[in-house]
Amino acid sequence: MTIQRMEHVGIVVDDLAAATAFFVELGLKLQGEWSVEGGWVDRIVGLEGVQVDAAMMETPDGHGRLELVKFHAPSGPGGDRHAPANTPGLRHLAFAVDDIDAVVASLRARGAALVGEVEQYEDSYRLCYVRGPEGIILELAEQIG
Repeated sequence: MTIQRMEHVGIVVDDLAAATAFFVELGLKLQGEWSVEGGWVDRIVGLEGVQVDAAMMETPDGHGRLELVKFHAPSGPGGDRHAPANTPGLRHLAFAVDDIDAVVASLRARGAALVGEVEQYEDSYRLCYVRGPEGIILELAEQIG
């Protein structure tokens, strides 16, 4: 038994429209949007009375997908949107970019903020962390070597 591939990463958000717009600005493509509810989804996620809206995003190369999910019911516990990068759990998503300065400027115009600074790693990459909507941290990596 082996896995075939990573299907997608799911992120629960409060503002689905804002999160979708943010990732479209980053360069992901919206594949589709849908709503689900009912006993079958309740049984999958282990909750009762599930009502969600979702959007599937895809990277330009077609190999990475990101599912954004807005739970209308049941309500969940609030998370720490300003949790630092060393907090246990899923902390960031990493994306390769062509021009890190242009991407950072574009995301800042949409309300994102640098977590630290843009730094160079040896002669290989320029890297940074950016905090976007819902507190989602993105690592941006521009290959230079």
